[in-house]
Amino acid sequence: MRRSLKYLIMMKYTAIIKEIEDGWYMGQCEQIPGAMTQGETIEEVIVNLKEAIALILEDEKADFRKTHRGEKYFRRQIAVV
Repeated sequence: MRRSLKYLIMMKYTAIIKEIEDGWYMGQCEQIPGAMTQGETIEEVIVNLKEAIALILEDEKADFRKTHRGEKYFRRQIAVV
């Protein structure tokens, strides 16, 4: 029996990070409006921003599937450069 293969696609996003009050940092994703976070260090902002992006993408995926439940559609992976 063949097992189906799952492919991991790594996407690259641009993080915009700036220092805010009290030495904290605020970051947001240039490509995904709403993906914003803050942290005490730049590294913490990056970790938090990755989590925010993943949560937004999963939420969008769930919303799409809920909206189109029962409909026939085709799924294809595409690459954008």
